[in-house]
Amino acid sequence: MPALNTSSLPDLIFTLLFFFMIVTTMREVTLKVEFKVPQATELEKLEKKSLVTFIYVGKPTAEFRKKLGNESRIQLNDSYAEVAEIQDYIIGERASMKEEDQPQMTVSLKVDQDTKMGIVTDINEALRKAYALKINYSAQPRQ
Repeated sequence: MPALNTSSLPDLIFTLLFFFMIVTTMREVTLKVEFKVPQATELEKLEKKSLVTFIYVGKPTAEFRKKLGNESRIQLNDSYAEVAEIQDYIIGERASMKEEDQPQMTVSLKVDQDTKMGIVTDINEALRKAYALKINYSAQPRQ
């Protein structure tokens, strides 16, 4: 009985590996807050997502709710934060960008529709102090 030819097996394995690398998307931030963005009619899509920095605001997820309560919290990257930390966060995000891209940096607020406006006002004030003046409010199309 002739031996099984396995010379094409590495090619097949690398083809499958390449396929999965292409179709898999990596989530950059693990969400620790729940939010349902409000609905709007006049929406624009952001062009360069690499220039966008996200700030999430909403109620903590179920696993953190016992420790943190039901009040809205701010999430920067993968951790909860206070309003006072936003300025340093924006400065760090801006420093990690190319120098020519820094003026086009946009801060996108993904805020739960039930969040009190006082938190959003405090965030806007902190962004103003950090000279992050391009602010985007995430929303979904009205149905």
